[in-house]
Amino acid sequence: MKKVLVAPSLLSADFAAMGEAAARLAQAGADVVHCDIMDGSFVPAITFGAQMVAAVRPKSDLPIDVHLMVEAPERHVEAFAAAGADWITFHPEACRHPHRLLQSIRALGCKAGIVLNPGTPVAVAEYLVEACDLVLLMSVNPGAGGQSFLPDTLRKARAVAALREALSLAFDIEIDGGINVDTARQAIDAGVNVLVAGNAVFGAPDMAQAIAAIRGGSK
Repeated sequence: MKKVLVAPSLLSADFAAMGEAAARLAQAGADVVHCDIMDGSFVPAITFGAQMVAAVRPKSDLPIDVHLMVEAPERHVEAFAAAGADWITFHPEACRHPHRLLQSIRALGCKAGIVLNPGTPVAVAEYLVEACDLVLLMSVNPGAGGQSFLPDTLRKARAVAALREALSLAFDIEIDGGINVDTARQAIDAGVNVLVAGNAVFGAPDMAQAIAAIRGGSK
């Protein structure tokens, strides 16, 4: 089984203190810093861009996981790679040539991945996964934090894990949306190994304890 990683999302942090939040995550035992990039077009909300990632980068040695919820993500990957992103994922629906973009992200020195929305079938990933380092499954509809976990995502996770095994690949399976101790356990059992958590980490009285409890679903 692949190592379970916890990737707290800065979307749930104090926007006035992003650098401090990233530094606290490393101290609290997180594995990855997750950044949700929203453009107000692919999703209704607008969050932040490459300049924020560049500002956060010196504050933490953890990998920075950039999730592009944007139209035409090919216009932005170079900026985020230059800003210090280590992982970059995007939605195939937002891109005309997703396979080419996966190759471009890897050429920039980043791990590359695609994102499947709740209504996006696994079949969309079938001919892309060989160019992926990770597949991110949205367990809520993208665009806002604090939503409830959609249980049907577990069936999708099992299908993606089966596809990985059938093709003898080794990409990570990540999940984002409504992740807490209980849903983390279910996701891990379904084949997920990267857990994005927002409110469950930043809203907890003890961040380190919350991260350990979420990762503890793997025991």
